Amino acid sequence: MSQVGAPQGRTWAGSSRSPRSRTLRSVATLTSAVLAVTVLAGCSSDEDADGAPAAAQDNAPTARSLVDDGGTLRWAVDALPATFNAFQADADATTNRVAGAALPALHTLDERGRPRLNPDYLETAEVVETEPRQVVLYKLNQQAVWSDGREIGAADFVAQWRALSGRDTAYWTARNAGYERIEKIEKGKNDLEVRVTFAKPYADWRSLFTPLYPKQVMGSPNSFNDGARTTLKVTAGPFLLRTVDRKTGDLTLARNPRWWGKPAKLDSLVLRAVPRADREAALAGGKLDLAEIDRSTAERIALALKDADAGRSGAQAAQLHGPGSAITPGKALGSWALAHGADEELASEVKAARAENKAAAARYAAAQDTLAGYVVRKSLEPAYTQLSLNGESGPLADERVRRAVARAIDRRELAESVLKPLGLPSDPPGSHLALAGQAAYADSSDALGDQDTKEARALLADAGWVPGGAQKKPAGTKAGSEAGTKAKAAEEADSKKKAAEEADSKKKTEKSDTASDDGLYIVGDDKPGELPAAPRIGPGGPETGTRVLAPAPAAARESAALLARAEALDTGARAAAGPGNAKPDKGVAGAYAPLGSAAPAAVPAASQALGKDGKALSLRFVLPSGPGSETLRSVGDRIVRMLDAVGIRTEITKVSDESFFKDHIASGDYDLALYSWPASAFPATDARPIFAKPEPASDGSLLVEQNYSRVGTDRIDQLFDQAAGTLDEEEAGDLIRQADARIWAAAGSIPLYQRPQLVAARQDVVNAGAWGFAAPQYQDIGFKKSETTKGSPSNR
Repeated sequence: MSQVGAPQGRTWAGSSRSPRSRTLRSVATLTSAVLAVTVLAGCSSDEDADGAPAAAQDNAPTARSLVDDGGTLRWAVDALPATFNAFQADADATTNRVAGAALPALHTLDERGRPRLNPDYLETAEVVETEPRQVVLYKLNQQAVWSDGREIGAADFVAQWRALSGRDTAYWTARNAGYERIEKIEKGKNDLEVRVTFAKPYADWRSLFTPLYPKQVMGSPNSFNDGARTTLKVTAGPFLLRTVDRKTGDLTLARNPRWWGKPAKLDSLVLRAVPRADREAALAGGKLDLAEIDRSTAERIALALKDADAGRSGAQAAQLHGPGSAITPGKALGSWALAHGADEELASEVKAARAENKAAAARYAAAQDTLAGYVVRKSLEPAYTQLSLNGESGPLADERVRRAVARAIDRRELAESVLKPLGLPSDPPGSHLALAGQAAYADSSDALGDQDTKEARALLADAGWVPGGAQKKPAGTKAGSEAGTKAKAAEEADSKKKAAEEADSKKKTEKSDTASDDGLYIVGDDKPGELPAAPRIGPGGPETGTRVLAPAPAAARESAALLARAEALDTGARAAAGPGNAKPDKGVAGAYAPLGSAAPAAVPAASQALGKDGKALSLRFVLPSGPGSETLRSVGDRIVRMLDAVGIRTEITKVSDESFFKDHIASGDYDLALYSWPASAFPATDARPIFAKPEPASDGSLLVEQNYSRVGTDRIDQLFDQAAGTLDEEEAGDLIRQADARIWAAAGSIPLYQRPQLVAARQDVVNAGAWGFAAPQYQDIGFKKSETTKGSPSNR
């Protein structure tokens, strides 16, 4: 699973919820971490922002005059939508794709993630009054009509506002942010003007009424809840919904004959449900024209193109690197001899194997020939993958431990491991709320600090997590008490049991580790030996703020002392080994090995497992196990090694893609997890529920909105509120950057890398591919004119 991962926002039930908790905007899923994940930008000024996007669009831009008229393009989606209402909780990326092609979008994002007025629907849209109330005046395109012939007008705006304002709970809406700020909507001087008056200022007003649904959908709770779940009877875009075939998994959009803008180049656009794991086969079978793909499929296409450029046919490619590449002349001759030998039973088996090998080689050859007709278009997706640290309970409830985890991680190494092999820029994101190229972007990671192993160890020591701490009794145990007596008896019994187990273990091997339930153990999880435990330093952690965080001086001195003692122990161990003995193999800390593998040699105390009050420092790291999550698991393995280097042990738990978000991330059943947030141009609105301070519910649980790290502060919430309430774009951007610095300091979410966007496209498909921030221009997508193009457009 890819996880841009993010579930839809939802309104929390319960009378104790605050007004803030009722004003959520959904974020579209991309994939896992799952879960598609918000890149955010707040300004929409016409002035260019400093810097450009980290990676440019790659969508084969082509003038409309060079694009064929007609044809059908088959575009892969993860699944057919459960609803066509983008404001319902189960709306997904396919819902939004249909809405983008068939419904009005008053503002769309450009290549730098800035909202731009859409002239197909609006002549102008601007704030015309600020006192005593903010008033936005929309002047509609006089040609804009619904597919039933009715003009788009104020009645549609009013219906959508009433449905999404949150005042009528009969509407099953998943998001209403911004709509609850509207005081009234009325017709202007004529039917083409709509005046929207806000009860209080709203900076992100451009986020409203996109998509805009007809009043037939929004006009009543019944029509809102059920009317647009399975069909869209009335639309107003370059395409309209023609058919949905859930048996074949095809959704067909047809050219809208009432569309007043530039006509769609395609006759029809088929959204075909193809799971990510099946897309390589679908492409190889020629069943798709456009599909987002993973790295392995991109590499397969690149190999096919390399073969084609070298003049190799698919059959020749199969012999070179396909199923037949391992068959040498000698092996082929031996196989032939067995197939024609006297042993009929053996000959039959060999003939069957030869036939299967021949069929496999033929399939590979055909696939290579077909894949050579595609190209991989790549950019950076408007989303970032983060490491989430669950601060609700356990060791990560202590901000010093969260900061230590963050300081132990080399974000640049992780970003490079994902993006460099793809030839994409690999600078790690410096903001939670915007990406490079957006006006609100500023690198605020200094509020936490860069990777520093020594500082991470010192922070852990300051929080009381030290070598040997797992063997120390909690301070304040009362001698002679019943609890103390039971604890002592249990400890003695446990000590005897451990002694017996150790004696038995020594008979089998000099060094071994305890096996986990699934037959794996964590290499490097050695016992700390006789090294004296370091005392806890100071009553509290470093001061929270936007400066570069550093441990207390005493913690730093303790870290230096621990390092010195560790070096002394390490030197002594090597000296005892003698100059004539081979240097011991210390293994790879944090790696996993099968049960029965030899454990590594003793590691320095500085990287030994830490403990506190008799408990070991171990964090549960939850990762998805699906076929599309290989990158997340690879990044997870690297993180495990980085944490192991500072003495933090991890317990990897791999769960199904279906269970990952619902049963673990959203429910808080994890310590560490990797998932992503998708892009938005409106951080004051869309990021608020992601980083809002959790509120206690009446039943004792937490209302977390979309803040799955459960880490937040009142000040962060205030900064978001202030940014949403100012109409000064420069001031709003500054407030967003202040909020981001405090989010870094809280260390609940660590952005690691901007997600790669890889799209396979037929070589003659144009104006489509890796769009980056920008919204697709559906009417411009098509097939490039060419004298050598085989077949007429109608046969595509």
